[in-house]
Amino acid sequence: MSKAASYDLVLRQLEALLEGETDPIAKMANVAAVLHESFGFWWTGFYRVIGEELILGPFQGPVACMHIPFGRGVCGTAWKRNETVVVPDVEAFPGHIACSSASRSEIVVPVHGADGTVVAVLDIDSDRLGTFDEVDAKALGQIVCLL
Repeated sequence: MSKAASYDLVLRQLEALLEGETDPIAKMANVAAVLHESFGFWWTGFYRVIGEELILGPFQGPVACMHIPFGRGVCGTAWKRNETVVVPDVEAFPGHIACSSASRSEIVVPVHGADGTVVAVLDIDSDRLGTFDEVDAKALGQIVCLL
C-alpha cells in the first residue's frame, strides 16, 4: 500500500474515532497513538501553545523536551512561521533541539484554533533520514484539521 493510501485509511479511522469528542487533549492523545502505531515513527506527539512557549502534550515514544520557546527548534519555527516544516536531516537544521540523539528527520505541522491562531503543533520524528515529504505534509495537515 502506498504512503498516500495508508494516510487515507488512517484519516478515515481518525474521523470515526474522534467523531463527537470535544476534549482537545483526548483527541490529541488518540491521534498521536494512531499515527505512531500505523507508521512506526520514532516519536509522535503534540506541543501545546501556552503563553510564549510550547508545552509537551500527549505523545507516543521516548521521553521528550517539555518546554520549547517560540521560534526555537523545528517546533518553535513551525509555530513562528505558521507553516509545516519538513526536515530531512535534523543535524542540518540550524538551532535544532535534540531531545533524542536517535531522531534523524522530523516534520512539524501547526494545529489551528477556531480563530486561526496556532494552538499546538504536531511533531513527528523518525530514526531514519529523509522520512518525510509532501505526502506526509498534506496528509498530516488534513489530520490536524480534525482537532
